[in-house]
Amino acid sequence: MLLNRSSARGRVSGGWRVRLSEDLETASRRDPAARTRTELLLAYPGLHAIWLHRLAHRMWHRPGLRLAARVLSNVNRSLTGIEIHPGATIGRRFFIDHGMGVVIGETAEVGDDVMLYHGVTLGGRSASRGKRHPTVEDGVTIGAGARVLGAVRIGRGSQIGANAVVVKDVPPGVVVVGVPGRIQGAGRPAEDVVDPAIYI
Repeated sequence: MLLNRSSARGRVSGGWRVRLSEDLETASRRDPAARTRTELLLAYPGLHAIWLHRLAHRMWHRPGLRLAARVLSNVNRSLTGIEIHPGATIGRRFFIDHGMGVVIGETAEVGDDVMLYHGVTLGGRSASRGKRHPTVEDGVTIGAGARVLGAVRIGRGSQIGANAVVVKDVPPGVVVVGVPGRIQGAGRPAEDVVDPAIYI
């Protein structure tokens, strides 16, 4: 289960070289088009976006650096087409495939081993302060163009189909498709539900 914010920040320990290597290995494993580490380092905006986000996130939690963190996140968006608020908490082995158009809001919390495709929004449904963005537990995959909105929880190992709109909690290990999002193949584990709408 996803840890609280302070615990999640603690998971960043282990040194930047270890995290860099882990990110490259994750991208190589997740994307069959990846050929070499050099290609990943130079030509994968999803990796660049998470690396810049980690720096901005560290700055966000230091007194006096919040404006600089917001500026860095804006530079990140300009360079990669991926917008991640520096307040968002993101776990290890996170991968964004293609990346363009991804938006992750300030109070979003993302666990380990999560994968997003292009055009995904982890957004809010309220203009009030406080927790207003999704919590995405470990091992979740969210397909292209999907919108997960509000302070909802996406359970561990679930899959959100392409272009789905999710505004309610999702239990662990299920597949959700459609507008509004609904569980497909209820009672069956996510790995047994095969639907081309999951990722495309």
